Amino acid sequence: GVSPRLTSDFEATPGRGVRAQCEGEAILVGNAALLEEAGIACGALQTRADEFAAQGKTPVFVAQGNRCVALFAIADRPRAGAREAIALLHRLGMKTVMCTGDVEAAARHVAHEVGIDEVIARATPADKLALVERLKSEGHKVGMIGDGINDAPALKQASVGVAMGSGTDVALETADAAILRDRVTDIPATIRLSRAAMANIRQNVTIALGLKAVFLVTSVFCLTGLWIAILADTGATVLVTLNALRLLRFNPERVG
Repeated sequence: GVSPRLTSDFEATPGRGVRAQCEGEAILVGNAALLEEAGIACGALQTRADEFAAQGKTPVFVAQGNRCVALFAIADRPRAGAREAIALLHRLGMKTVMCTGDVEAAARHVAHEVGIDEVIARATPADKLALVERLKSEGHKVGMIGDGINDAPALKQASVGVAMGSGTDVALETADAAILRDRVTDIPATIRLSRAAMANIRQNVTIALGLKAVFLVTSVFCLTGLWIAILADTGATVLVTLNALRLLRFNPERVG
């Protein structure tokens, strides 16, 4: 039974919230930083917002004109398998960092729940991008996992950007890879499979070049004939093919 009012001059501020004009009055909906930029005090609602944040919820303020008039909270539930995925990443020797636009208390609550190493809260898309660039400048290989519009710049800049299958079109188009089943545990599984594939490639290159080098030397010193060398070359092809086929039995979800 509510009739929505017409608005104009709609503007979205990444990492902050939205604002618009409604019947000549400014309406703001977003986090405390958005209100602070507009010079609006949260007043008594700030105490309640702190309580929401301590419970792992993200407080969202509503301002009308120059007054803060309402507050509600959004609760982010960790994806199923998130804690297991983080534990698997740690076993693979990786450090995990959560960079989010949520308030620090809510971010730390979720990070503690799933076991993430480091938290960077109240981050804008530019902050996420700057974090990736800083880590890369320090010599780290950075894998960025995201699903939102705000994650797109960092996904593009990361060494490897991975988007969740349920993410926005922008994130999916920007990322290097996508987890189509939308299971967080597929992230460490993909890393294990990639490492196994690269190890297999190195083995195959070593086998192929090694056999060629051996028979090149023996042929030069007339220890083997041309036909033996040709058969050895064909044998190398068979060996590397059989070695590559071992990956069919590889289980990327099992960390041994």
